[in-house]
Amino acid sequence: MRSLIILGSTGSIGRQCFDILREFPGRYQVTGIAAGSSIEALAADAIEFDVPCVALADASLEADLRALLPEGVEVLAGPDAAERLCGEVDFDVALNGIVGAAGLRPSVAVLELGRILALANKESLVLAGKLLMDLAEKRGADLLPVDSEHNALLQCLGADNITDVRHVYLTASGGALRDLSLEELAAVTPEQALAHPNWDMGPRITVGSATLMNKALEVIEAAHLWHLGADRIKVLVHRQSIVHGMVEFIDGSMLAELGPPDMRLPIHHALSWPERQATNLPGFDPLLFANLTFEEPDLERFPALGLGYRCVREGGNAGAVLNAADEVAVAAFLAGELPFDRIVPLVTAVLDRRREWPESTIEDLLAADAAARIATAELVAAASAAKS
Repeated sequence: MRSLIILGSTGSIGRQCFDILREFPGRYQVTGIAAGSSIEALAADAIEFDVPCVALADASLEADLRALLPEGVEVLAGPDAAERLCGEVDFDVALNGIVGAAGLRPSVAVLELGRILALANKESLVLAGKLLMDLAEKRGADLLPVDSEHNALLQCLGADNITDVRHVYLTASGGALRDLSLEELAAVTPEQALAHPNWDMGPRITVGSATLMNKALEVIEAAHLWHLGADRIKVLVHRQSIVHGMVEFIDGSMLAELGPPDMRLPIHHALSWPERQATNLPGFDPLLFANLTFEEPDLERFPALGLGYRCVREGGNAGAVLNAADEVAVAAFLAGELPFDRIVPLVTAVLDRRREWPESTIEDLLAADAAARIATAELVAAASAAKS
């Protein structure tokens, strides 16, 4: 039995992980779960899976959570609760599905222990990829990407030497707004942007699929995972979301990983790694695989994608600034404070203003993250004031 902690257990990744655990009772022991503020779901999961320790980021809800739990369940509360959970319980694998920069410190905590980190929190690598990869190597930890695209590349690459690779390809669906004109994007509502045609994901990632900012972050993630320059990472718009990633080798050979758009597949692969375990999840379907199309992305329509390549080339805290600015801008759009077509220009403006900080510590990068959030919020407020 493999022991497991789930960080971000009440979010999209956590819910789909529990689906897998229900299919395989007795294969995994859940020793800890962490959430932000969804105490009812957190308590229900703790009871169903007999979890001995839970972590809650919103300390104001601690008493309410304790009232929902059986006696004997340990509760950690506060902004650092997920990070503390990593040191409180024993585990073989940590699935980090926390959304945003809040997932970085828990990622560091797992790697410091030399454990397996199944990473769905792409922001950890976007903010501090070099530091995390260096830490994983130093501690002998395994960092396994759970993003469908990077998990696909992991499966395609296997034991191959990265020097044998000509290009890696990340695929993008184009999101919910891919058939709207540029003029129509100005009037897009949050409901429209969140209506993804293929995937069931959290709101920030779903909006990022429509801007292609999510793919920009994945370009940065791939660069750190495999020490690739920007020129070796390609993006293709693939509307069907069946081919998740491809690797082109220097001899011209290509390998691709294919499957239905279901995040349970890469989650299951990461939890089972390095073995493959049987599953009842759907696989090949000739109707789904019959007509696969690929297009070069239109950078006029998707200018966010270019920001990802820019951050790979600039390095330093560029990824931290990009991610922070996008988090704030997307939240403003979802709150009705910023038009959809202003998200990327506003993020670009913050990136243009960035001041290079030393990249020596996690704290330096988080400081750059915080400064970018303040700058973005100020621009959002200015845009809102000008509109009124």
